[in-house]
Amino acid sequence: MRILLFTGKGGVGKSTIASGTAALAAADGHRTLVLSTDAAHSLADAFGAPVGPEPTEVAPRLFVQQVDAQLRFQQSWADIQRYLLSVLDVAGVDPVAAEELTVIPGAEEVLALLELRLQAMSGRWDVVVVDCAPTAETLRLLALPEALGWYMHRVLPAERRIVKALKPVLTRAAGVPMPGDDVFDAIERLHAELEEVRALLSGPEASVRLVLTPETVVLAEARRSYTNLSLFGYRVDGVVANRVFPSGGDAWRAGWVAAQDAVLAQVSQSFAGLPVWRSEYRPGEPVGVEALHALATEVYDGSDPLAPPQGEGPFQVTRTERGAELRLALPFVTRAEVDLARNGDELVVTVGSYRRLLTLPSGLSRLRVAGARVEDGRLRVRFAEPAGDVTASDQDRRPQEARR
Repeated sequence: MRILLFTGKGGVGKSTIASGTAALAAADGHRTLVLSTDAAHSLADAFGAPVGPEPTEVAPRLFVQQVDAQLRFQQSWADIQRYLLSVLDVAGVDPVAAEELTVIPGAEEVLALLELRLQAMSGRWDVVVVDCAPTAETLRLLALPEALGWYMHRVLPAERRIVKALKPVLTRAAGVPMPGDDVFDAIERLHAELEEVRALLSGPEASVRLVLTPETVVLAEARRSYTNLSLFGYRVDGVVANRVFPSGGDAWRAGWVAAQDAVLAQVSQSFAGLPVWRSEYRPGEPVGVEALHALATEVYDGSDPLAPPQGEGPFQVTRTERGAELRLALPFVTRAEVDLARNGDELVVTVGSYRRLLTLPSGLSRLRVAGARVEDGRLRVRFAEPAGDVTASDQDRRPQEARR
């Protein structure tokens, strides 16, 4: 099964490109589902057809789904919400306000990911196309499973034991109900489901496709997205330059064409090695299956839009004569922008405002970090056998010294 995620700065036309790609896949004989993780659902508008909370067939083999966030919220968050409501009730919070306070920010996008998991595991589809939220929200969303994993492995077990041991005392002393096993079980279940989503989306059959318009600001965001998606282990397999002005016409259009050509040259340089597809500005908005299919046919121009991503993934570990080397793709990043630290069996990689906690495989966790460098768009971290005269505390400090 092929999974394609489309993201880009808001307003670049990613929903249209995602919908067109799905229409093309279905026309080629693939059972195709397109769904959205964007809170501002626009798939129904793109297809010009009513779309429900379950997959709705809009053309042969082409199904569209607008996730019912409320239903999925009740299924995945109900036990946790009930506990939070009981705490707020003791605190005297108005019931209506309490209901609002127990809805986690970004819940709709998270629950859309859980729906993606269900559909991917159903066996019904050859292709799943995901119309993602704008890039900043998408990056936060895709980083969530790993971030929650750190909490689950490091904090939750101890917290669960403490609450179980002290629950009677804490309840009497604080007057607030303590969480029971059903709450902890719900959190663990949510984490397991999100971890399955992460494994699906970082696997060899899944990739992200960046959509941009030929504008300097939009290109800058696309470059940052490429870096940060790679940081979290997601493959980027291509770029779609949308709303490109066709050549010819009056001086006004010629000015726009020249400006866009300059940016498109930078796009080709920035994403060297990746296919860059183009979509010309059309005289009318493409709405409906036929118009979307025609758009995608023009964009991909005979190439296979479902071709699996080529080359190595963003994250590899290889053995060497003296230990091992970890490689993480970080396109457009200089060594001065990377901060690296070791914390037990975790490698902490920080690029700008994004931080990834890499839990090291058991074969690496016993080794010390011997050095690190950024080379050809990749972070390379060398691991070696512990030296006989190096203490554990020295091992933890040494990566800090080699952070750049």
